[in-house]
Amino acid sequence: MTTENDNVKEIFPTISVEKELQKSYLDYAMSVIVGRALPDVRDGLKPVHRRALFAMRELGVFFNRPYVKSARIVGDVIGKYHPHGDTAAYDTIVRMAQDFSMRYPLVDGQGNFGSLDGDSAAAMRYTEARMTKIDREIVTDLDKETVDFVPNYDNSLNEPSVMPSKIPNLLVNGSSGIAVGMATNIPPHNLTEVIDGLIGMIDDPNVTVHELMSIITGPDFPTGALICGRAGIREAYETGRGVITMRALTHVEKSKGGKREAIIITEVPYQQNKAHLVEKIALLVKDKRIESISEVRDESDRQGLRVVIELKKDENADVVINQLYKMTPMQKSFGINFLAIVNNKPEVLNIKQILEHFISHRKVIVYRRTAFELRKAEEKAHILEGLNIAINNLDDVVALIKASRNPQEAKEELIARYSLSDIQAQTILDMRLQRLTGLEREKIAAEYEAILKDITRLKEILADENLITKIIKDEFLEIRETYGDDRRTEIIEAVDEFLPEDLIAPEDMVVTVTHSGYIKRNPATLYRSQHRGGKGVKGVKNIEEDFVSSLYVASTLDTFLFFTNYGKVFWRKVYQLPMAGRTARGKAIVNLLHLAEGEKVAAILPVSSFDDENMEKTIMMVTKFGRIKKTSLQEFRRPLRKGKRALTIREGDEIIAAHILGGDDTILMMTRQGLSIHFHESDIRTMGRTAAGVTGMRLREADTVVSAIVVSSDDSILVVTENGYGKRSPIGEYRIQKRGGKGIFGIKQSERNGDVIVATQVDDEVEIILISDRGKMIRMDLSTVRVIGRTTQGVRLINLDDEEKVVGMDSVAKDNSTDEDEESDGEE
Repeated sequence: MTTENDNVKEIFPTISVEKELQKSYLDYAMSVIVGRALPDVRDGLKPVHRRALFAMRELGVFFNRPYVKSARIVGDVIGKYHPHGDTAAYDTIVRMAQDFSMRYPLVDGQGNFGSLDGDSAAAMRYTEARMTKIDREIVTDLDKETVDFVPNYDNSLNEPSVMPSKIPNLLVNGSSGIAVGMATNIPPHNLTEVIDGLIGMIDDPNVTVHELMSIITGPDFPTGALICGRAGIREAYETGRGVITMRALTHVEKSKGGKREAIIITEVPYQQNKAHLVEKIALLVKDKRIESISEVRDESDRQGLRVVIELKKDENADVVINQLYKMTPMQKSFGINFLAIVNNKPEVLNIKQILEHFISHRKVIVYRRTAFELRKAEEKAHILEGLNIAINNLDDVVALIKASRNPQEAKEELIARYSLSDIQAQTILDMRLQRLTGLEREKIAAEYEAILKDITRLKEILADENLITKIIKDEFLEIRETYGDDRRTEIIEAVDEFLPEDLIAPEDMVVTVTHSGYIKRNPATLYRSQHRGGKGVKGVKNIEEDFVSSLYVASTLDTFLFFTNYGKVFWRKVYQLPMAGRTARGKAIVNLLHLAEGEKVAAILPVSSFDDENMEKTIMMVTKFGRIKKTSLQEFRRPLRKGKRALTIREGDEIIAAHILGGDDTILMMTRQGLSIHFHESDIRTMGRTAAGVTGMRLREADTVVSAIVVSSDDSILVVTENGYGKRSPIGEYRIQKRGGKGIFGIKQSERNGDVIVATQVDDEVEIILISDRGKMIRMDLSTVRVIGRTTQGVRLINLDDEEKVVGMDSVAKDNSTDEDEESDGEE
């Protein structure tokens, strides 16, 4: 007998509150994790970002189309794909348009989209937006069945489950989000470095995280600034979690009187509010927690960020900067957490795993795209086969159609007589009469041949994974070429970080560089002191066509600056240079610095320190097209292992020399046609590191600069020509002129002499080595070459065969060495 209570239980079954709460909360948590807060490892987008870009694509607001109202885009996003508040959708679009939030913005906004001071964007009815150029690389191939489409929230439309992105967006733009019980915080990176890392993984799938760190050096924030130390980066890249320290970029300017200094902030840490920073500094001054500051003002404008902190008279700027780092947001921490959705599950990944997932995603996309193109090509070929049958049997086909009572009968007759498919027969019936002309028939035949070649190519791609990998690599190279740029954020050593220098004992080293580009170091004690008249010991064993061209004595903690012809500068500490046997040549510089193809070292400058004692020193660079630039030595105090741009090189130009100037030097430039100009360094103003320089010498047509000399004494100038002639002339004969002139002759150019190869300053205590293009070398004592006038043609230095030319010259110390290791004429 059924009771009333039994009926109630059937209608309302008993449910455990605890189990229901667990199930409901778990469903909610997974919805937030997968469907809202965390990015997908493949395209680096959260669902709201993906839906916003897809809605803009469907609207057709591409980068080369007119802007549309932001409200129009927001309406499509929340009405079609994202059933949440319009404020949330608009805030997403605003952030994707902010160049201080996104390293590579995904929305091109017109109007007020907020500022670094924390100002909010204008209402969506006032602003306009469209896609950026880089967006096309994210949504490309969506219509080629490259990704799965899923129903939207009400099953009325379909939306992509992931974007077929060519851009490794998860790393290059980063992401942040708080889910239930977990959070992600991925910093932005430089696109060029990330693409290089992907290519490195394609070339060597076994590459280690440590090796990847030499390519992807660290986060690259849109606001620039500095990252202090590499320990946090290393930990994050290896484990997926780490903390890095960001610092504002500052420099110090002096007042006209030189008694007051001002700290200038030009870049702030990522996600820091500039207005709040200025307010915080002003509050510290008001509360007298920092008493060295007299005034704080924000001079930022359209040209860039500039916050001026004026100091009181005779205050030390370095002390104040350290106080500001400690007490204000000028120094902030960024907690890295590489958490992303992988196969619908949240995972913490290291840097290599992120790249691996993206490469796998690209392989799937390329495979599906190729399969789609193959299917479409085969369908097209199938139709063209039917048209070819109709054209080859044109009269019969026309007669058959004319004899048919209706289209259906004509179709059935065509299928029966020529074994056609339904679609082939229908295409023949739909064919316009103009396609029966001779030219159109030829076009159909040519199109059929082309489509067959495409089918063969596409099948080869699908059958060979190496071809798919090559396509992916070529696409990466194209992305890097189109969108790649330089780093904005510099990575410096942390003040309190344990550095390798801490383990290196200061010790004097002898660094030798050979003519063919080998470098090594040896302890100075190896070259023991001898009495006057000793025979010395061998520093490098003589090797055919090679010899020591430069020798430096430096501490293990000194820095060597290597300037290349491409306008880059590389740093190496002396202790990082290879130690080799006393008679060995050492290591090739091209391998030590990992130079690009065709790149070579143009100059090597040893620097003992970048402290205040060297503040007035500058580095001069000269190019073969006559450009000259002077840059403060302090501009080169922050090294990058991969090098930095030292000079913006114009097309076809290259650096031929670099020197350190002391403040009162003169410079002599010599050209291939024998012209020279001598001017004071004060004629050149000091410029920034990436400047292109000014005209040092106006050159004749087809002329180039071959040498640039910093004149250091009253010794003579040696000029050598390609036909083996040369001369020494007194420095006094090269009168001081103004920079930028055409100069005067340093040697008479003639058919006998040929072009000038090199010019250098010499004295009687050196010897020179001349090298010809046929490998001939001659070493000669310069005391045998007398000093003659500047306008003379010179004397023969080397006898050459017909068509033989001098291609190089180096000066070396007079050779008093012996092959004996332990021989000396003096007493021990």
